[in-house]
Amino acid sequence: MGNGIAHVFAQNGFVVSLVDVSREQLDKAVATIGKNMDRQVSKGSLTEDQKTTALSRLSTFTSIADGVEKAELVVEAATENIDLKLKIFKQLDEAAPAGCILASNTSSISITKIAAATKRPESVIGMHFMNPVPVMKLVEIINGYATSEEVSNKVTELSRTLGKVPCVVNDYPGFIANRILMPMINEAIYSLYEGVAGVEEIDTVMKLGMAHPMGPLQLADFIGLDVCLSILHVLYSGFGNQKYAPCPLLVNMVTAGFKGVKSGEGFYRYTAGSKDLIVSDRFK
Repeated sequence: MGNGIAHVFAQNGFVVSLVDVSREQLDKAVATIGKNMDRQVSKGSLTEDQKTTALSRLSTFTSIADGVEKAELVVEAATENIDLKLKIFKQLDEAAPAGCILASNTSSISITKIAAATKRPESVIGMHFMNPVPVMKLVEIINGYATSEEVSNKVTELSRTLGKVPCVVNDYPGFIANRILMPMINEAIYSLYEGVAGVEEIDTVMKLGMAHPMGPLQLADFIGLDVCLSILHVLYSGFGNQKYAPCPLLVNMVTAGFKGVKSGEGFYRYTAGSKDLIVSDRFK
C-alpha cells in the first residue's frame, strides 16, 4: 500500500518522501514503483518522460524525522496494529511541521483514537486507499471526532487532484468499506467451514450471481487473511456483536501462517509468475 500511495502522489506532481525503517524495503518499494510505471508506459497511459519525472520526485528515508521535516501531508501505511500506529503518530506529531496534516491509511482502526495520541487531533484524518492504489479510484476519507472541517475539505480536494473519487465517512468501527466487506468475507469462510460449498463454488456464485470481479475467498487471500482477522477483531471489539466474531477456520489459518497471496497459500495456492487460480489442496 505504501509504495502504491507514493506512486500515485509522485505521478500527480507531488514531491514524495518514502519512509521505512528498512533500507532494503525502501529499495524494493522504489523498484516496484518503477516496474508498475513501466507497465503503464507499455499500455500507453504514461510516457517514458513522465515516468522519469515522477521517479525523480521520490526520495527515501529510514528516519521519520528526516522524512517529514518539510511535509505538508503525511500518509501512514503501516500494518494494522494499533500499538504500532499510535507509536508512529506520536513520532509524526513531534517531527512534522505545525501545519502538516497527519493521515492514516488504516482500514479499520479508530481515527479518533489515533488522533488522541497527538497534540493536533484536528489535523488527523483517515485516507483509506484501495489496493492496488494506482488502479482503484476510491479513497474512503474518515473524519475523526475532532477532525476539522477545513482538513476534511482539503483532503477531499486533494484526493480529486490524484484522480480519485473521495467518499467521506465518520469514525466508527470498520468505517463503511470494511464494515460491509468483512462480514461478507467472514460469512463466505463460515460457509466453507460448515461444508455448505467449496472454495471455487463460493467464489463463482459471488462473481457470476452478484457481478463481483473477484470472489470473497480470493479477495481475502489478496487482502491478507491476517489483515482480515485484525479488522474483524476491531469490529467485534468495537460493536460487541457476535455477528462480527471471526470464523474459527480463519483464526486457524492465520495462526498456522496461511495468510493468502503474501505467504503463497490461503484458500488458493500462489506461484510466482503464474496467474492460474488453484484451490489449496487443503480444500479439495
